[in-house]
Amino acid sequence: MSLGEILARIPSVRALVVGDICLDRWCYYDPAVAEPSRETGIPRVGVVSAEATPGAGGTIANNLIALGTGRVAVLGAIGQDGFGFELEQALAQRRIEYKLLVASRNIQTFTYTKLLNQDTGVEDVPRCDFINTSPLPGDVENQIIANFNAHFDEFDVIVVADQAETARGGVVTAYLRDLVADVAERYPQKLILADSRTRIDRFRNVIAKPNNEEATAASMRLFGAVDFQRLRSAIGQHPLVVTQADRGVQLIDERGEHLIPCERVPHPVDICGAGDSFAAGLALALRVTGDYPTAIRFGNLVAGITIMKKGTGTAIPEEVLAKAAVAKN
Repeated sequence: MSLGEILARIPSVRALVVGDICLDRWCYYDPAVAEPSRETGIPRVGVVSAEATPGAGGTIANNLIALGTGRVAVLGAIGQDGFGFELEQALAQRRIEYKLLVASRNIQTFTYTKLLNQDTGVEDVPRCDFINTSPLPGDVENQIIANFNAHFDEFDVIVVADQAETARGGVVTAYLRDLVADVAERYPQKLILADSRTRIDRFRNVIAKPNNEEATAASMRLFGAVDFQRLRSAIGQHPLVVTQADRGVQLIDERGEHLIPCERVPHPVDICGAGDSFAAGLALALRVTGDYPTAIRFGNLVAGITIMKKGTGTAIPEEVLAKAAVAKN
C-alpha cells in the first residue's frame, strides 16, 4: 500500500487513548527578573508567558488527530483543579474528545511544568511536576473501568499510555491492564497498542512498544537477562516493537529479530514526544495496512518530522508526504 493510500484511509479510523493523560505547561521565564525573594532570599523564576498542551497520552492523541484520524478520544483521570480545566480546554481546541475523563477532587491533574529561558528557549532549570503517589481512589478507578467497558467497542484502535513512573498513582492499574488484556483476547479485530515507561512486562495480549531501555529493563526483571524474544512471548502472540533511537526499530516476531532502519537526523531540535508520535503513526498504519514493516516505516516518518519541532510536535499528512518525497531523492 502506498503512503498516499495509507493517509487516505486514516480518516476512517476511530482511536481511543487510555491511561495517563497529562498536561504539559511550557512556561517561559525572564532571567532578568530573578531577584531574590524578600522573605527567603531565594531567587525567583519569573514566568512571563505560558502555553498548555496535552501531554503523555495526550501527546499521542495530538498526533492521531494531526494525522487526520476521524475520531480521537481520551480516557483517564484528572483533578478538579485549574490544571484539569486547562487540559480539557487544550484537548477541545484540538478536537479531541475528553468527556470520558474522570474528574476527582481527591487527585491532582498529572502535570509537567517545563521552565524555559525566554532568552535562549532552552529548558535550563528543574522541571516542576505535579504527580500522584497514592493509589488511584477506588471510585475513580471504578468509573474509568465503567467508561472503558461502555465505550471501547466504538473504537478501532486503542492505545494504552502508561506514563507514570511512580509505583502507585498512575491510571493504568492492574485491574485496567487485566481488562485491556481480556478485551484484546476477545476482540482480535481491534488493534490494541501499549506503551509503558516502567511496566511493559505486565501487559498481556497487546502489541507492546517499548524503547530499548524499557525492553531491556523488563527482560531483566522477568529473566535476569536481556531476551526480547522471551519478553514478546511473555506478553503474548503479537510482535514486539522496540524503538532504538536513531538506529531504527527492532521488530521481534516468531521468525526472529529484524532491525528496520530509519533516516538519521543529525541535529534534532527536540526529541521530547518522539516515542508518542511514533506510537500514533505505528498504530494508525498497522490498522490500515496490517503490515508491521510498513507501519514501522510510517511511524518513523512521523517521528522524524516531530523531532524537528520545539516541544511535543505533531506531523500533518502534507508534511509526511513531503518528507517521504525528500527521502526518495
